[in-house]
Amino acid sequence: MLKKTKAIVLFTLKYNDSSLIVHTFTEGDGRMSFWLRIPKNSKAKVKNVLFQPLSILELDIDVSKHGLSHIKEARSISPFNSIPFDPLKLSVAIFLAEYLSKVLREETQNKSLFAYLEYSIRWLDGTEEIPANFHLVFLMRLSRFLGLYPNLENYHQGDFFDLENGCFVSTQPIHGQFVHGQQAKHILTLMRMNYATMHLFKMNRVERNEILDMLLKYYSIHIPGSADLKSLPILKELFD
Repeated sequence: MLKKTKAIVLFTLKYNDSSLIVHTFTEGDGRMSFWLRIPKNSKAKVKNVLFQPLSILELDIDVSKHGLSHIKEARSISPFNSIPFDPLKLSVAIFLAEYLSKVLREETQNKSLFAYLEYSIRWLDGTEEIPANFHLVFLMRLSRFLGLYPNLENYHQGDFFDLENGCFVSTQPIHGQFVHGQQAKHILTLMRMNYATMHLFKMNRVERNEILDMLLKYYSIHIPGSADLKSLPILKELFD
């Protein structure tokens, strides 16, 4: 059965000398993987260059009831103008694609999430100069679509942020999964940021990486196995 679907590429794996496995997040069916024959000539309907991390594609797929579905044709919906050619943007895109591949493992259809990812990717590609806080805002906003959005009500100066329960508390949690002081305040700061305003919030590299580590820890508590990231060391060195 032939079917069309919009898809965001997460990563590809070489299966053999003539084919790839393409891992994606699709608009209609959530996380899906496909088998793709590697084209042998320039006239092929499917070209390898389309399948870069975070590419937004329309796929014609041959749906299989047994094994992986096959990509028959692929078209770019929003060709990249800058991500592959800007080292900063490309490094951020590789990190986001790797991280999404970790946290979207069991995700089914979620059109709101797909729309958020598509909007964020287009924003990253379209901005002239990527703000250093982009990945932090992306991760915090992503939590809303995964059901992990923190409860920020009833915050008082000096409260602890309970990472297990995603809320502020006045006493230190006995389970030990919490942040306190300035790190707890960082969560409130993140909630005030969006792509339009994040450049107004000035942080140095140490502060930014502390917030990143806190966000990744928060996710890892709720989505085990999401913290092992090959691209993380590079991301931490990108911005001053």
